[in-house]
Amino acid sequence: MSMFVNSGWSIYIAVIALLGIAFCVWVLWTQRSWLTPDKADEESEHVWDGNITELNTTVPRWWTIMYIGLCVFALIYLVLYPGLGSNKGLLGFTSAGQVKAEQERINARLEPVYAKYAKMDITDIAKDEEARGIGRRLFLNNCAQCHGSDARGGPSFPNLSDKVWLYGGEPEQILYSITNGRHGIMPPHRDSMSPADASDIAQYIRSLNNLAHDPARVAVGKERFGTTCIACHGADAKGNQALGAPNLTDGVWLYGSSEAIIVDGILNGHNNQMPAQKKRLTEEQIRLLAGWVWGLSNVPQN
Repeated sequence: MSMFVNSGWSIYIAVIALLGIAFCVWVLWTQRSWLTPDKADEESEHVWDGNITELNTTVPRWWTIMYIGLCVFALIYLVLYPGLGSNKGLLGFTSAGQVKAEQERINARLEPVYAKYAKMDITDIAKDEEARGIGRRLFLNNCAQCHGSDARGGPSFPNLSDKVWLYGGEPEQILYSITNGRHGIMPPHRDSMSPADASDIAQYIRSLNNLAHDPARVAVGKERFGTTCIACHGADAKGNQALGAPNLTDGVWLYGSSEAIIVDGILNGHNNQMPAQKKRLTEEQIRLLAGWVWGLSNVPQN
């Protein structure tokens, strides 16, 4: 994709835009019979049905003036707005800035609605029917794309409706996750172990979850786990929320529990990022969203 962001691409776009305008002006000039609008119509050699003749009629002056005006407008537009490659234009307009301004306008209009929740505890927000309704709508608009409309997630996207949390499920931890985002990295180990070693570890992990496994390989996998994985997942494989390292014994799988998927994760690692919402949502909106998410696993749902 580098071809779309380098300076050559920007120059190409600018040249195409200017050549388009120049071509229109050239056509108008070369067909300048508009300078003599009273010129009589000329008959062409195209005749149909014996007496229907196609005429070569002079272009009306108003039509030509209109196109000249459009060319002038195009040049003014390209000077004021971004249209010449990477040039931002004199007005500095951007679609992102327009969206942001629109969001600020909407947030200002809704500020009285959110004001009463600004200081409310997240646990109280989760129990307030109106607040939960607003939180759910915020979730559907901003989070459902990854976590699903039911918040149950999917492959590589956590289920937010249970009590299993990578970074902790306390209200303030959820609030932090939404506000600042999270970046979870499982480092690849393909350079430090063979696929056979990773397979042995996978057998050990599957045994911790009462999944089908080879007992003869579990001991070997446990030993290998102790020298490679213990730093993040702990000696008991129950994970570390401070690092976002998942519990490998609870039967909850972010990517899947098959041996092939586990081995692939060990060898190639994972790199997941939860985007920060602090630049997209207001503090009040984030609190309402955090309250709704926390309530999914802590407050009985109607």
